[in-house]
Amino acid sequence: MTYEQQKRLPPDQEATDHILRWGFEHPGITSTNPQIRLETYSLTIEGEVDNPVKLGWKDFLALPQTVSVSDFHCVEGWSVLDCKWEGVLIQDIEKLVKPKAVARAVTFCCADNYTTSLFREEMAGNDVLLAHKLNDEPLDEGLGFPVRLIVPNKYAYKSALWVERLRFTRNKELGFWEKRGYSDSADVWKNDRFR
Repeated sequence: MTYEQQKRLPPDQEATDHILRWGFEHPGITSTNPQIRLETYSLTIEGEVDNPVKLGWKDFLALPQTVSVSDFHCVEGWSVLDCKWEGVLIQDIEKLVKPKAVARAVTFCCADNYTTSLFREEMAGNDVLLAHKLNDEPLDEGLGFPVRLIVPNKYAYKSALWVERLRFTRNKELGFWEKRGYSDSADVWKNDRFR
């Protein structure tokens, strides 16, 4: 690893060569991963928005697509540098659904009943997206097929897998790990792992 790459690692993180696949190389929160078929997949975006939508797979792919290269950091202390993600920016989702002024946060709900949430300002960057590809390949089951959230400056428990629903809310809701003592801010540069 070069000095420049080493400088990109947050405190107490070590670089590894690939993201561990949930349910295969890393235990999940359920005994099996969700089995999702593209033919029946839908992404619902609702809550405090003027234009709630339910998108099928083709509808999702018809939204503006963005490629973003970022680093991926697990709360367990490993990082993968230079991950090339492709998907839909949260900014573009917001343009579609038009959040109301009272919407301060978004809760992400997943096919395995996992949840996490973020304040809207935490997702304002051009690298926070709902990804469907990693390094030019469609996500596989262990990486969140068909859609996962990517939030590069947060620990990976904020980058939810198997996303099925976004709910815009007035107040921020604690997610699965946050209710169990993990930090709600999950800031990788502040080493903010646990409450």
